[in-house]
Formats: sequence, structure tokens, C-alpha cells
Amino acid sequence: MYKALSPGTIGVRPHDLRDAVALAAKHGFGGVEVNAREVAHLVEQEGAEAVRGIFTQAGIRPAGFGLPVDWRGAGETWREGVEQLPRLAAAAASIGATRCMTWVLPSSDGRPYDENRRFHLERFTPIARILAEHGCRLGLEFLGPKTLRDSRQHPFIYKMQDMLALGQEIGPNVGLLLDSWHWYTSGATVDELRALRPEQVVYVHVNDAPAGIPVDGQIDNVRAMPGETGVIDIAGFLRALDAIGYDGPITPEPFKKELRDLPSDDARLQATAAALDSIFRRAGLP
Repeated sequence: MYKALSPGTIGVRPHDLRDAVALAAKHGFGGVEVNAREVAHLVEQEGAEAVRGIFTQAGIRPAGFGLPVDWRGAGETWREGVEQLPRLAAAAASIGATRCMTWVLPSSDGRPYDENRRFHLERFTPIARILAEHGCRLGLEFLGPKTLRDSRQHPFIYKMQDMLALGQEIGPNVGLLLDSWHWYTSGATVDELRALRPEQVVYVHVNDAPAGIPVDGQIDNVRAMPGETGVIDIAGFLRALDAIGYDGPITPEPFKKELRDLPSDDARLQATAAALDSIFRRAGLP
């Protein structure tokens, strides 16, 4: 496992990929998320070897990329995205970015459970097939908070095992985007993590939950820095991932207003790097 940076989730806006890589290296991260469209443009302009060199010279890995398809929208928009995906997946894979991820809402106003499941299978199956053709994996994030589940009429998937079952139907290269916040708010356990196979975990987010709020009262976009409050057993979470052999990015996603309000990008990056270092030490990891 290695520490990775998702700049936008902590309020940092790099000028471009080179700037993002430089910021990650400066602050001790081992990897950084990339934008598949930007990568494709650079690969087409400069060649894959040159773009790989941006990372190797900085000692940074391309951690992964968000799914560049609007799969939630109208059918025509989804189809257009699917048509563009081979080019984007090929470019990402050519620089070593083979982990792709997106999130799935735990409820719906428009589709009851069975209809919603069919919708997700229809939308994701061709996406997963294209990603697989280019050696890429797809991580699906289940969202755990009861406050979010209850915000729409029809319940949908919010537990780890149910998301794994959906992924298995979609394709063999589909697993989890595993977020410690959603793991906690969905009621999952360390033992459940230890029962996973490493290939079932595509990507990992870490954060903490505000203290003094019952688990069913937690609100998705009000979080804390990884390890800040101790509400989430982050050491147990990381040790379990290490025990199963997960070797991918560990990326903070704190959604914390006070972090975004810090006076500079350097301050936000320093605080985030320090939090990551702290939870790795707590878990006894290098």
C-alpha cells in the first residue's frame, strides 16, 4: 500500500498534471490521481513514454482515475461516453494508471431496487468490458450513511458484500472502491475486510467521522481527517487491507471544511500528509 493524493478532495487545484505530480512529490505522497482526458491529450501530444517520465522522474505513481463516462445520465450521453472510453482507457493504461473508480448512490427516487439493479448492470457492463480490454479495473463505491440512504424513496445497495455481488455480475475486473467512512457507516467489520481477496479491492479512501454523533446520524459530506477523532477504527481497517495483500493507493477524502479553509495549498497538503503518516504509524505500516 502507498499514500496517494487526490488534490480536489482537499481543495487543491493543480494547474495541470505536471503540477499535481510535483505537489505530490513535494509533500511525500507516493502517488496521485489523474484525469483520463488530460492524460489522453498529453499522450497524444508527447507520447506515453514522455508522460510516464513525468512520474518516474518524481518518484510518483499514477494512482488511478475517475470513470470518465456519465453513466448516470441520459442514454445518449452514456453511449457517447462509452464510445470515447477506449481511447481514454488506452491512454491511462499506457502510463500505468489501471485503477478506475466511481460511486453508486444507495437509494433512488426514480427506480425501485430490481429496476435500479438492471440499470446499473446495463450501464456498467460495457464500461467494464472496455476497461478490461485495456488492462484496467473498475472499483465501485458503496455509500453507507443512513441519512443518505433515507434521502430517496427506494433503497439500493449500501453494503460491501452486496456491491461485490453486483460487481461480480458486471465483470471479472470489477471490485470495490473501499472508503473507510462508508465501511463504518454501513456497519461493516474488520473481519469482513479480512475475508476479502486483494483483487476485490481496486481503490481505497480514508477519513474519520465527527465524534459525538451516532453512526446512523452521520452526514456524508461532514467528515474528519484520517485518524483525527478515532471514531473509525482506521488502524484495524489498514491492518486488514495489509493482511489480505492490498498493494494499491490509500487516498484521503476528508470533506472537511476547516481543511479547505486553510490559507494555502501547501498548508492543506501538509495537513493531509501528516494525517496519512499518522494513521500508517498507528497501524504499524511503513
